Amino acid sequence: MLKTIEKIQQQITENPILLYMKGSPKLPGCGFSAQAVQVLSACGERFAYVDVLTNPNIRAELPTFAHWPTFPQLWVRGELIGGCDIIVDMYHRGELLTLIKEAIVKYNSQENHS
Repeated sequence: MLKTIEKIQQQITENPILLYMKGSPKLPGCGFSAQAVQVLSACGERFAYVDVLTNPNIRAELPTFAHWPTFPQLWVRGELIGGCDIIVDMYHRGELLTLIKEAIVKYNSQENHS
């Protein structure tokens, strides 16, 4: 069985767009997670998520691993983008959509060449 940090690293590696959040996209467990889901959904691409409420080990260890204390956390192509405020700000500036679209294009081109 994978250790929690190995599991986190695997999730981040395998998913071009990954949101660690409280709850699920359909039933967010907090207002910040709900806002993050809303702006990510508005970008029009599918994204993976991990519910930290049902994964207490990830909830405990991810803040230390990421050097980011709160949830949600958005990871794009293996890089921590930030939490709710940063995601929403990037969305309003048009940067989030660009980042998400580029991530999907790069991910799809890698998938087709492997």
